[in-house]
Amino acid sequence: MRDQLREKIAGEITLSADAGKTIRKWREEFGISQQELARHLGFSPSVISDYESGRRKSPGITIVRRIVDGLIELDERTGGEVLKRYDMGEKHDCIISINEFCTSLSGEEFVDMMEGENLTPRVPLDCHIHGYTIIDSIKAITALSSFDYLKIYGWSSERALIFTGVKFGRSPMIAIRAHPLKPSMVCYHRPEHVDDLALKLATLEKIPLIKIGLPVGTIVDRLKKLI
Repeated sequence: MRDQLREKIAGEITLSADAGKTIRKWREEFGISQQELARHLGFSPSVISDYESGRRKSPGITIVRRIVDGLIELDERTGGEVLKRYDMGEKHDCIISINEFCTSLSGEEFVDMMEGENLTPRVPLDCHIHGYTIIDSIKAITALSSFDYLKIYGWSSERALIFTGVKFGRSPMIAIRAHPLKPSMVCYHRPEHVDDLALKLATLEKIPLIKIGLPVGTIVDRLKKLI
């Protein structure tokens, strides 16, 4: 699991359009301060801050791997709680389908493929999508624990989360708002009515919220062609 998580994080940072923001996201997920990480790696205290803020150009793969190894080593020193949470194990019952793409899609390409409607026009569709997860929202609400929640992100958080069985769409966006890991896009499959709060949260998080009307089987068939 250690090596799998190491490759997951390193790959996500390297592929990210904003490496510094992705480093910060994972550092916060591990609950490690900038100073603690810099000290462990033998960096000056400002180095991590400079990478995360963009004051220093994006790190090369060697530095990325040092940072990732540092996060994991510090987690292991305190019992490996994050490593345990990311032990994927079996797919959770709420996950209908989950996969990674061979090549990434732009947000616009994904919406066109899904024949979707952008419910958040103020949020640009310039995100990158490396995979997808289709989630039964009712099962997720009733059975998904905080530990299981991480399983919906597969091997990259830069993905589209597609929720089925949505009535108003509040719960998925509240859960996303509360967690440091954010998807590139959130999609609601045939929602009854999308609540204004869901739209507001999506806009605040700068996550496109998309309405999809295709049958679930058609969605899966189209997405599997990209695997």
